[in-house]
Amino acid sequence: MLSGFKDFILRGNVITMAIGLAVGAAFTAVVTGFSNAFITPLIGVATRGTGDFSKAAFQVQDVKFPYGLFISATIAFAITAAVLYFCVVVPMMKVQNRFTKEEPVSIKVAVRDCPRCYSEIPAIASRCAHCTSEVEPVAEALEKAGLLPAQR
Repeated sequence: MLSGFKDFILRGNVITMAIGLAVGAAFTAVVTGFSNAFITPLIGVATRGTGDFSKAAFQVQDVKFPYGLFISATIAFAITAAVLYFCVVVPMMKVQNRFTKEEPVSIKVAVRDCPRCYSEIPAIASRCAHCTSEVEPVAEALEKAGLLPAQR
């Protein structure tokens, strides 16, 4: 029983996930610190306030609602999401697009009906496989398959 647990814990993807979570938590702390040190004061300058939302609160019947903490957390979340998107997601998408190969076009994907027997045949076919009547291939399908030069 313990050997199965050990195998599960030492499996590569579990360790990778744990490292990713630790790095993500550290990254969140850095972005939150940046947000509290620079972005929040800049917002305060722009709105002619103090810029420190963490102490903003309102009170109802002796109950204090510190809504400023929520505003600070929301700003930190938005900045974290923007930094992750523009610094991680966008560059990774560009790298993936650079290395992905275009899939070859299957010449049998485009189909049409035979004008004589109405059975389904490939668009590039010149003869129906069901009734053997001669049919004219579709020029667009021949062009996509590379059997005809592109029309300009």
